[in-house]
Amino acid sequence: MTARRVVVTGLGAVTPMGLSVAETWQGLTEGRCGIARIQAFDPVGLSCQLAGEVGPYKLREVLPRSYRKAVKLMSRDIELSILAADEALRDAGIGTQTTAPDAITLQPERTAIHIGAGLISCDLVELAPCVAMSVTDGVFDLKKWGRVGMENLTPVWLLKYLPNMLACHVGIIHDIRGPSNSITCGEVSGHLAVAEAADVIARGDADVALAGGCEAKVNPIVMIRQCLLGRASAAANDDPDGACRPFAADATGSVFGEAAALLVLEEASTARQRGAMVYAEVAGTGSSTNLNTAYEHLEPDGKGVEIAIEKALSEAGIEPNALDLVIPQGTGIPQDDAAEAAAIARVLGDAVESVPVWPIKGMTSHTGAAAGALDILTAALAMRHGLIGPAKNCTNKASSCRLNLRTEPQTRHIRYALCCGYTFGGQTAAVVLKNAQGEAE
Repeated sequence: MTARRVVVTGLGAVTPMGLSVAETWQGLTEGRCGIARIQAFDPVGLSCQLAGEVGPYKLREVLPRSYRKAVKLMSRDIELSILAADEALRDAGIGTQTTAPDAITLQPERTAIHIGAGLISCDLVELAPCVAMSVTDGVFDLKKWGRVGMENLTPVWLLKYLPNMLACHVGIIHDIRGPSNSITCGEVSGHLAVAEAADVIARGDADVALAGGCEAKVNPIVMIRQCLLGRASAAANDDPDGACRPFAADATGSVFGEAAALLVLEEASTARQRGAMVYAEVAGTGSSTNLNTAYEHLEPDGKGVEIAIEKALSEAGIEPNALDLVIPQGTGIPQDDAAEAAAIARVLGDAVESVPVWPIKGMTSHTGAAAGALDILTAALAMRHGLIGPAKNCTNKASSCRLNLRTEPQTRHIRYALCCGYTFGGQTAAVVLKNAQGEAE
């Protein structure tokens, strides 16, 4: 069976740069930074007191009136995914029971939904009193927790924190009934969700899919963990704009944040028939697992990243020199950046000095499960506009880094773009987009 072509026809995003794709894109191309001192809670005592936070939003405006009571069962991760999904579907011109109740064009059974989710941390305001009830003589008592503590949690408390609830709520709101999956593979969840959704369409199990990732990492539990593991920058609390420095010689660690990025994927002929605007085609995907025994970091040679990229290029049927853009993970964690840069350089070979590389986490922060989808969304926009933004905070490139990092915006016709990433647990992923301008327009 010949696989069907898959194209991107809609984009939706809520990020530290803004509450829409347009605001996010403008911030990225201007080199604006969305990182600032944490506002969600008092970060005093943390070695890193910075984060990339999403600004105030009005969730009820994108919810059916009959569904607004469900907000009390939504974590912030769920809320952000709902906002991004609404924009993506509207951008694609797909009418749903929520976006266009009088002009529904979505076919529920032929629409898939695949959303990457992270570790949704509990709200301490909700959990702490119950934990306090479970302490005996200053020590947490597990038996008392079972008898007393848990009894004081809201009966449906757990439904706020299950990773499949992102796709569940979005699916209910828009009446999506096709294949559904929740990808929980850390920082490559967004890459893998897009890849799997593309496969679902390619093999004929759906014609349209909503895919991407979302995670809200601005939580005390999450931040403390990143600080204890030495991943978070502890030397730039007074310089948020320069805190995250991917591939830089003076990098001191990453800054973590929150975002949601969702894409509408569509079978190419279906998109053409309805006259949809096409951002790009999903040309190839790849993944691998190569765990470092020191799990908190990428393995030193970045072999897993190399394997994922090679698989994606092979599926796309192109050589490395066909690439006109690479958006890497680029966290600002020195040893991880060095490993990733080495892996990318090995794959690019002689093209390493000519292919532009655009790391964006110096502006967006590291948004976990949303990061890969946000990278793919950015690549699609760069392809659409023929514009690559500045590699912020990359002026002082590490001596071992051979990547072509441009600190000024550049106009360029982009034939193919590569997005790659890795988790601290060994999973790696890559997605190749192909320029499809003129398709279905």
